[in-house]
Order: sequence, then C-alpha cells, then structure tokens
Amino acid sequence: MQREANKMTKDIITQPEYVTQEHLEFLDELRESGVTNMYGATSYLVDEFDIEEKIARQVLTYWMKTFGVRHPVQGTKA
Repeated sequence: MQREANKMTKDIITQPEYVTQEHLEFLDELRESGVTNMYGATSYLVDEFDIEEKIARQVLTYWMKTFGVRHPVQGTKA
C-alpha cells in the first residue's frame, strides 16, 4: 500500500521550478537537527534563502508532500 502511495505522489506532484535541491537538503538537515517542528520551518527558509514567506511555505509544502518519496523507508522501494 505504501508503495502505491509513493508512486501516486511521484506521478501527481511536480517539483516547482523555484524549489531547489539546496532547499530540500536544508530542510532535511533542519529536520535532523531537531531545532524546530517542521511546521515552523517557513521562517528558517525565509532567513536562510532570503525568499518571500509565500514561496517559503510552498517550498516547505513540496518538501513535506514528497518526503516519503525522497526518503523511502528502508526495505521498501519507492
């Protein structure tokens, strides 16, 4: 079932051109650090990348929606 959900996510969610690999890696590292709940990560994106809050929210939303596809649970295939 999880594999089907991941496949659907890949098929439906297209990475917006303003979302960079650097954004995604920054958010991954922020999550690993435990500094903030990821729902509060918008302000970190704004500060780090000097982007508008609206864009930062969209970057964060993309990161959240695609996290499972980019980081599949070990032992499963995305």
